[in-house]
Amino acid sequence: MTPERLPSLIRHWIGGELVEADDGRTFDVFDPVSNTAYAVAARGSATDVDRAVAAARGAAHEWAGLSGRARATILNRVADAVEARHEDLAAFETYDTGLPITQARGQARRAAENFRYFADVAVALGEEAFRQGAEQFSYVVRQPVGVAGLITPWNTPFMLESWKLAPALASGCTLVLKPAEWTPLSASLWPEIFAEAGVPAGAVNIVHGIGAEAGQALVDHPDVPLISFTGSTDTGRHIVRSSAQHLKTTSMELGGKSPVVVFADADIEAALDSVVFGVFSLNGERCTAGSRVLVERPLYEEFTRRLAQRAADVRVGPPSEAATEVGALVHTEHYRRVLNYIETGRKEARLMAGGERPAHLPDGNYLQPTVFADVERDARIFQEEIFGPVVAVAPFDDEAEAIELANATQFGLAAYIWTSSIQRGHRVAHAVESGMVWINSHNVRDLRTPFGGVKASGIGREGGAHSIDFYTESKIVHVALSDVHTPRFGAAR
Repeated sequence: MTPERLPSLIRHWIGGELVEADDGRTFDVFDPVSNTAYAVAARGSATDVDRAVAAARGAAHEWAGLSGRARATILNRVADAVEARHEDLAAFETYDTGLPITQARGQARRAAENFRYFADVAVALGEEAFRQGAEQFSYVVRQPVGVAGLITPWNTPFMLESWKLAPALASGCTLVLKPAEWTPLSASLWPEIFAEAGVPAGAVNIVHGIGAEAGQALVDHPDVPLISFTGSTDTGRHIVRSSAQHLKTTSMELGGKSPVVVFADADIEAALDSVVFGVFSLNGERCTAGSRVLVERPLYEEFTRRLAQRAADVRVGPPSEAATEVGALVHTEHYRRVLNYIETGRKEARLMAGGERPAHLPDGNYLQPTVFADVERDARIFQEEIFGPVVAVAPFDDEAEAIELANATQFGLAAYIWTSSIQRGHRVAHAVESGMVWINSHNVRDLRTPFGGVKASGIGREGGAHSIDFYTESKIVHVALSDVHTPRFGAAR
């Protein structure tokens, strides 16, 4: 199914206008079902980024000067405009990313909710004040950092763009967004959404392009003091190194290899449902996927067998069909990468399910959900992020070993614990090296909570008040309330 009004050219949006690249260059954009080019996108260069930053700087005074209530009104209009386009958005996202249509339909709602939440934050935002007896009064002023550079990934691109756009705007920042080059289609909806909502021209700018060109230019730009990035750990390391030149503030939401720890006393049905959904939904292309399943030995064989059966029964098919549970992986390059991991896994562990293209889908980037059992801790499929519908399962004998295995990777983004003992659940949650932990829960997240990881999974936190802290600078102003009695150096003569 091809969505209606599919653009043949995806252009930058700079200073409130749709424009082509300054040098006229483009790059092809492919859909993952046919792997044929359906459009070309403007290929941004340092010149395009410079134009976008100049437009953002030009709009900064107007946008930052609005009251919190005025910004909130506009952000709520953005949410309304997003929701009004939910069918277009779902069709675009499914076509461009290969996500099943039933999962893509939730993206508009979540994106709109991000804007509504931060609209509320913009209105309710307060500032601290401190009284030092009768002598001095001090208060904090929050000011937007300036032009924010936002670099977003290709999995659920529209929704993840909203995660950064909404708090940046709520904080009074203007910005330049560089969407992922593999999935630029849904980002083409933002210009009409922001224009309809009354966002001032230049407050939001979008530059498409290749990460090593447009993304690098944004990171290197001296007038962009802040970079928020979601993507791979290797790219995150590179951005942090590059940002050091101008001492930029960075927020890095990077890779994950999240453990699911299932104790023998767990609710098996609930844990199994959560594991299957957590690693195979969104085609397995999610940073918080529970891709390492650690099962207490008395339950291990039964759980692994049932997990493999569920994986074999997952419906893989065209993303546009309502019955599809796993669609097509996003890009041929990524598809080959996942298949290479599966070949490695065949040598490292016991293949229980999947591992190959479904017979009824001879074309496109399709893969049957894959389960490997008896995976050793030093195996590549245990240690490295695959970012596809592939799960590694391993046994443990006691709580201490479960914690040791959960922590035995460079990553620390999310973790999931299943047990009927709430005391053990809390003990393990506190011991696991992870930025986020769910106990007997399947990745339900409150927008007020901090999102981010430890170790190689990232730097900093966004979400709720943490996002506002990131996009603003706090200035403390001290005022004397009485006569000042400063020691009079040099006044004795």
